[in-house]
Amino acid sequence: MKHLFRNYKISLLTCLFTLLTVQVSTSQEVLPLWEETDPNSAVVHPDDLPTLAVYLPEEPLRTGTAVIVLPGGGYSHLAIDHEGVQVAERLNSMGITAFVLKYRRGVDYPHPVPLGDAQRAIRMVRANASSWEIDPDRIGILGFSAGGHLASTTGTHFDSGDSEEDDPIEQASSRPDFMALIYPVITMVEEFMHTGSRNNLIGSNPDPALAVRMSSERQVTPDTPPAFLVHSSDDAGVPVENSLSFYSALRNAGVPVEMHIYETGPHGFGLAPEDPLLSSWPSLFETWLQSRGLLPGDRD
Repeated sequence: MKHLFRNYKISLLTCLFTLLTVQVSTSQEVLPLWEETDPNSAVVHPDDLPTLAVYLPEEPLRTGTAVIVLPGGGYSHLAIDHEGVQVAERLNSMGITAFVLKYRRGVDYPHPVPLGDAQRAIRMVRANASSWEIDPDRIGILGFSAGGHLASTTGTHFDSGDSEEDDPIEQASSRPDFMALIYPVITMVEEFMHTGSRNNLIGSNPDPALAVRMSSERQVTPDTPPAFLVHSSDDAGVPVENSLSFYSALRNAGVPVEMHIYETGPHGFGLAPEDPLLSSWPSLFETWLQSRGLLPGDRD
């Protein structure tokens, strides 16, 4: 009898744990960017196929705003966990539908492949907005470090889609409606550039015109989407001048921009859950979205 009771308790606890796990987990599916393969670039390894992971907030929280998340990694790897999954879950808590993009790394797939992956992700989300209950005019992009560079290039290199394409996804615009850049790589020409990202994306001795084209501070126009920037003054990995130069370019072009510079903080801090100051940036981002009408101000 004791043995049966013990097994019963174990089964009950197992069921309870499973139930709790289901309740707190985030709805997710992983979609390939292309049904077969990118027609513009071959894939060297099957694991390199670019994908978009979908994170849906609970139904009552959904606001219609969407954000595509680009993890960093110097274009050599992807920090999917702390700059991807954790961020998507935090965005879900704001009522934002999140998508984590596994883009191809420049070290194996140099420019323009990563940019093409990011543009395709924006088109895909916009083309399928109704099925995810998303407003097609409230689709943003959020990038960290080299992912921030990729996000900034999507905001400075975009088109309105090709109406002659058979693929409905390619008919959609690739312009993000807003950008959030967290300790981003921005320049490929200035002395404060992140050399590793430059080398992996366009080579150690790139064509000067290409280097300028991939320097986002040189590509800003009045049509560049509004931006939210975060950096720390003593970032030893990607100097704060990257964000400062992009801020200045946006401001000079009349593009709405907000920037938060923390006095100190390591590169790659992500959500910084252990730091009471650095961890404030997601709330600041939420407030910025609300102030721009991109997120409802009262969701109670």
